[in-house]
Amino acid sequence: MPAHRGDRSRSRVRPRLSVAVLAASAAVAALVQPAQATGTPPPPDRALHKLLDDLVRTPGGPPGVIALMRQGERTAVYRAGVADIRTGRPPRTTDHMRIASVAKAFSGAVALRLVDRDKLELDDTIGELLPSLPAAWHQVTLRQLLSHTSGLPDFSTAPAFIEILQEDPRHHFDSRRLLDFVAGKDLVFPPGSRYEYSNSDNIAVALMAEAVTGQRYEHLLEQLVYRPLGLRQTSLPQGYRLPRPYLHGYDVTPPAEPEDISEVLSASGVWASGGIVSTPKDLNAFVRAWAGGPGFLSRETRKQQRTFIPGAASEPAGPGVNAGGLAIFRYETRCGTVYGHTGNFPGYTQLAVGTADGKRSLTFSINTQTSKSLKPDLLAKVRTVQEDFVCALLQH
Repeated sequence: MPAHRGDRSRSRVRPRLSVAVLAASAAVAALVQPAQATGTPPPPDRALHKLLDDLVRTPGGPPGVIALMRQGERTAVYRAGVADIRTGRPPRTTDHMRIASVAKAFSGAVALRLVDRDKLELDDTIGELLPSLPAAWHQVTLRQLLSHTSGLPDFSTAPAFIEILQEDPRHHFDSRRLLDFVAGKDLVFPPGSRYEYSNSDNIAVALMAEAVTGQRYEHLLEQLVYRPLGLRQTSLPQGYRLPRPYLHGYDVTPPAEPEDISEVLSASGVWASGGIVSTPKDLNAFVRAWAGGPGFLSRETRKQQRTFIPGAASEPAGPGVNAGGLAIFRYETRCGTVYGHTGNFPGYTQLAVGTADGKRSLTFSINTQTSKSLKPDLLAKVRTVQEDFVCALLQH
């Protein structure tokens, strides 16, 4: 991206940046209703393409969308619109993109694979592994962090954090000190007493993993996730640049023209809670394993992962009725159940899901941000389309 283009993006999005950051990390705990009535048959292949065409034509909607569906050895790709407005090229399965809070599933994968290696236990506490963090947080367990029942205050909503981003969206944070922004605060609620989505949880998870292994979180991702699953185009950057080629992310606020904000924010400010960059192809391979692929987790650990809290919705909410487990969500749709994670970040909204046996998987990526508080009508439409794709995924 030319420098003057990035500078113009920064100046325009700065007034809305706090809204975007808050939307990406908002606490969500409402029971989400199915998008369509029970019994509606899944749409045929041609209808799926039309759904995506309609989505990119929606006022305020994404310039582009790509869905990658795998059913056993069969792969199908559906796309509409563009990955780059300037060139007009379509989205590709090898385009890099910010996966936003789907990165939380990756930190969950690191933690649970360390549990299987007897390096971590789900009842390990912050006090035991991270004693330098506030004493008021010391009783919080790894299990509570992974299930968003910890009560840790969310660093990404701290006024000091938001002020830095508004002054310099590309500010380079010390990712391992992000919790300092809320270190003076008590827990929001007693640990384990309720569900509340917090970006702080996954920062603490990554720090716990580092504490018990003596290795950097980035190396643990490579060793425990990327390499075993063959993810060659997935990374956790510190800066604001994206590897080429990439799915450009846009601020779409009619009547203004869509503004490219792909490289406006530094990933250092979200780190283990949302900083990973991947491709539809890599992300699909990951979610197959995370949702249920054999051998990725032990049977006992998988059982713990799938201990769900009814009504605990991901952010943004996924298709159907949501329930939250350990860095994974259950989405009960009119056609059946899938497991995975969603995410939103300025310029991007993501869904990655798979079946309990790991044989079927779907990634659904659009290149604009939507959430419960940001373009809720668009989110409702996106969730409806996502449910139709889940139905197509599950049909025989």
